[in-house]
Amino acid sequence: MTERSTAKKHIVTSYRNLTPEMQDAIREQYPLGFTDAMMRVDKPNGDFFYAVPYDTDEVAYLVKIDVKVDDNAQEEDDKDYYDDELKGAEDLQDEGNSGDDSDDD
Repeated sequence: MTERSTAKKHIVTSYRNLTPEMQDAIREQYPLGFTDAMMRVDKPNGDFFYAVPYDTDEVAYLVKIDVKVDDNAQEEDDKDYYDDELKGAEDLQDEGNSGDDSDDD
């Protein structure tokens, strides 16, 4: 008796290239999102992509997930807060009381 090979076919594909039924199945497998299951895959040319595993009976998929990586977010946040002149409490209080002294009634 001969044994059949039980090795699954391995396919790398984009989430948007899957059928709607397969997309639904993946969303069911990851109901809280992909963050905890996502892995970074480095390509030989230095590029990379993020993917999640998804298995069927016949195929083991590595499903590419589009991820926007914002490398400048922290830098921009710091710039907004710290590039302006910093004022102390006295300066802010003086600005609030400039002009109108209506306490003399």
